[in-house]
Amino acid sequence: MALEIERRFLIKNDNWKEFITKKIFIEQGYLSKSCDDWIIRIRLTGKDFKIALKKHIKNFTNFEFEYSIPRKDGESIMSNLSNTIKKERYFLEFEKKSWIIDCFKENNYPLEIAEIELSNEEENFSLPSFISKEITGVRHYSNFSLSYKPFSKWNDDYLTTFKNY
Repeated sequence: MALEIERRFLIKNDNWKEFITKKIFIEQGYLSKSCDDWIIRIRLTGKDFKIALKKHIKNFTNFEFEYSIPRKDGESIMSNLSNTIKKERYFLEFEKKSWIIDCFKENNYPLEIAEIELSNEEENFSLPSFISKEITGVRHYSNFSLSYKPFSKWNDDYLTTFKNY
């Protein structure tokens, strides 16, 4: 069984850039219509396409199953989706832990989100100075939700609700 245990955070400054070890560009789209059940995602990184099946279990743990698919199939699926996101993903090392920073593009610009994957929900880690506030479990910040309601379309009332989370 594949489990993803991850915590997510907003970013308050650019101090994270000194810890970058790698960068990739990602385009992804969703075949699901609701985040209440299994989420089906297709992702393109470089020339490789993958299909992922994700489902929330509890707290910050999800099922996640990911499979490579032929490029031609991926291109066909992706070209028929309207709810996609694009982002640059940066990989970082901070205090012997691996972090990811997603810098969203197009309709989700200038949103930046930090993620750390953990081996268990009780795992201890230090928060880097570039972390602002935790958004783990806040659905509006999920990649799935951002594909349907981009950050640039959030109105002031919508933003205020989540700034106070």
